[in-house]
Amino acid sequence: MRFLTTLIALVAASPALASEEGPFFSLANGEFVVLIGFLIFVAVLLWLKVPGLIVAQLDKRAEGIKGELAEARAIREEAQALLASYERKQKEVQGQADRIVAHAREEAAEAAAKAREDLQHAIARRIKAAEDQIASAEAQAVKQVRDEAVSVAVDAARQAIAAQMTAARGNKLIDEAISRVADKLH
Repeated sequence: MRFLTTLIALVAASPALASEEGPFFSLANGEFVVLIGFLIFVAVLLWLKVPGLIVAQLDKRAEGIKGELAEARAIREEAQALLASYERKQKEVQGQADRIVAHAREEAAEAAAKAREDLQHAIARRIKAAEDQIASAEAQAVKQVRDEAVSVAVDAARQAIAAQMTAARGNKLIDEAISRVADKLH
């Protein structure tokens, strides 16, 4: 009821009725009316617990901001941990790649050395085979030359013997050969 009376008094106290003449604590004084209106307004705000609601809303907003900050910190820490993990993995992969490259270089050097060695062995085998072929061809050529020389010598001896051989001398050679064979058989 008091509230209603105060409200009616406020509405009834219009600026037209307010004047600066007279005592301060009179409804005729505009400043006093404004003061009473302000005090009533503040009292209504306090009675409706508006400051508590404002403080609750501000606290709620502050808690929301704190939650968002905590979440942002957690996300930041997670991102830093993830970045560190990726950097470690990158270092591991780089080390592994370096080891693979070094191993590949070693294998390539070993393969090159083995290829040189195999090439030297192949060249040595081919040289030996060529030398063997040359020796074989040389031996065959020497044999052919000997055979030809023997053939020519036999032909020359036959012709020489035929030219110098007489019938008496031929018979004598035959008799000597028979006697030698007879001596060897006995």
